[in-house]
Amino acid sequence: MTQQHATAGVPPLRVAQIGYAFMGAAHSLAWRTAPRVFDLPRGAQMTVICGRTASATEAAAHKLGWAEWSTDWRELVARDDIDIVDVCTPGDSHAEIAIAALEAGKHVLCEKPLGNTVAEAEEMTAVAEAAAARGVRSMVGFNYRRLPALSLARQMVADGRLGEVRHIRAKYQQDWIVDPAFPLAWRLQKDKAGSGALGDIGAHIIDLAQFVTGQKLVGVSATTETFIKQRPLPAASSGLAASGGQAAEMGEVTVDDAAIFTARLAGGVLGVFEATRFATGRKNVIRLEVNGSRGSLAFDFEAMNELLVHDAEADAEVAGWTRIQVTEPNHPYVAAWWPPGHLIGYEHTFTHEVVDLLADIAAGQDPTPSFADGLQVQRVLAAVEQSAAADSHWTPVPGSASEQAEDGPDSTLTRS
Repeated sequence: MTQQHATAGVPPLRVAQIGYAFMGAAHSLAWRTAPRVFDLPRGAQMTVICGRTASATEAAAHKLGWAEWSTDWRELVARDDIDIVDVCTPGDSHAEIAIAALEAGKHVLCEKPLGNTVAEAEEMTAVAEAAAARGVRSMVGFNYRRLPALSLARQMVADGRLGEVRHIRAKYQQDWIVDPAFPLAWRLQKDKAGSGALGDIGAHIIDLAQFVTGQKLVGVSATTETFIKQRPLPAASSGLAASGGQAAEMGEVTVDDAAIFTARLAGGVLGVFEATRFATGRKNVIRLEVNGSRGSLAFDFEAMNELLVHDAEADAEVAGWTRIQVTEPNHPYVAAWWPPGHLIGYEHTFTHEVVDLLADIAAGQDPTPSFADGLQVQRVLAAVEQSAAADSHWTPVPGSASEQAEDGPDSTLTRS
């Protein structure tokens, strides 16, 4: 089957990617794949990849398909032959790189969470909004939004198929740090990662809850825990892997290992959330359920091509859950791929992210999720931490009162 390519004769957008590890590899695959599978108004050219270590960056460039490599991101941001800067670094450098790129007139794709603090995210959003006025676009990398099944779920909620939405339950569970001997990788250090399971994986389910329901979180009551307080210092670390140093050399874990919280959304929806990296036996579980007055839907990432739907108005003798295989050409993103029933995987979410970004840049419109969307998630993360530090005290999400007022008549609902 011949695939559709980017529009012939239109020059591609030239990409510089900062970072080459786990997310860097995923993004590289997306940049390589998107223009070769989707019929895009404008393609992408993998111009240069950047990292801190020369030998590793050069190796990554050859392996991942980049034309050049560099160890100086500032030089790349200043180059005239770069149109897009893709930020795949740890959170402690997101703000500096993204702001410099936007101010230099480059479009920016920035991995989540947007920054390590609300203050950073606010500054990034202000710069992004000023840049948008000059035609410079920006997007936050919440890739799970691009799962066809979850895009279909959002569409069904927006179309009123579930009626009045009342509940959402979301959890993200991993187990990659249950071993006390696992080293103190950068994701376990607050100065580099911002937070632990909360920001790393909790940010995804916060974004998905808001994406699927169309409502923002306005308040939370939370508990967090760090189960293992000290770990061996690492000899090296990358992505979700690390190699140990001497066990006698220990360092303090400064982030949460798990976070659980209840929430209220702007339209009155009640939410229950769990993010943990200590769910032994769970490698990368994402589960989402939405209950409404007319029905429900449920999603499980371990069956990512499926969406379960319950129609509460069906006759009792045939009522139950229906499994939709989200592989039909009329489902979101699917038409560019394979015949019905031929499944797609995790890596496709990043390809869809790049497809949407390239299409929006070509159309001269602001992509979603925007930096403002990323800031909203950052404010929820901060409210969760604040609530947990105050013995689970109910904590409003900053800015939620004005957003609630804009969401319609149900926005007057408050926590009882």
